[in-house]
Amino acid sequence: MAELLRLEQVCAGYGDALVLEDISLKLDAGGSLALLGRNGMGKTTLIATLMGATRFKSGRMNFAGQDLTDIPAHGRAEQGLAWVPQERDIFPSLTVQENLTVAARPGPWHLQRIYSMFPRLQERHANLGNQLSGGEQQMLAIARALMLNPKLLLLDEPLEGLAPLIVQDLLNIIGQTLKSGDMAVILVEQHAHQILPLTQQAMVLERGQVVYSGSSDSLQQDPSQLEHWLGIGTGLKAQAGAARPQSRAT
Repeated sequence: MAELLRLEQVCAGYGDALVLEDISLKLDAGGSLALLGRNGMGKTTLIATLMGATRFKSGRMNFAGQDLTDIPAHGRAEQGLAWVPQERDIFPSLTVQENLTVAARPGPWHLQRIYSMFPRLQERHANLGNQLSGGEQQMLAIARALMLNPKLLLLDEPLEGLAPLIVQDLLNIIGQTLKSGDMAVILVEQHAHQILPLTQQAMVLERGQVVYSGSSDSLQQDPSQLEHWLGIGTGLKAQAGAARPQSRAT
């Protein structure tokens, strides 16, 4: 696969505060990365830096052959970046279908494919955004990002605060999206056991620095590292292994 994203010694933050220090990573087109770490370790800041929403201090960011640091925040979506923030940011006064089509772009992800993957959204296509449950709003936020047909999809804690059944639905949907190979995905999560089975690569941030960068499988099979950096014991590791076939089902 061709390289899509490369970060070299990126430092960024907010105002005078430095949050990220010497972040380097590489992601191929169609690849997937689990971005992990405890609260406040810089995961969301890294995603926001990719989207131009932080103060970039030094380093290099190359995306699809271009220097991303030269592209203003409002232009990065046009270059193929799509972000689903924790706040979801759907349009509450538009219907589900209007949310999906208002900024849609040509590509493999179209309305019928979205409705096939998200049958709940098809059932509620005429409902306003503010009439949906929290889980349905999260589905809509992800589906709307897919309708942009991005080269890189950034998902910031998409499972946070959702009921277990909705979480499993979304994990299956995310798994299908990753397997499609239509785009690269960076998935931010605190719950490593839920997303390591789905992704190819993993990165762990600790106080704004990279403390692990390698394969998701290797990290999942190393209980000492999971415990040290993420507070995940061997019981959750066993749970992750047992959930792997279901999480990858289509």
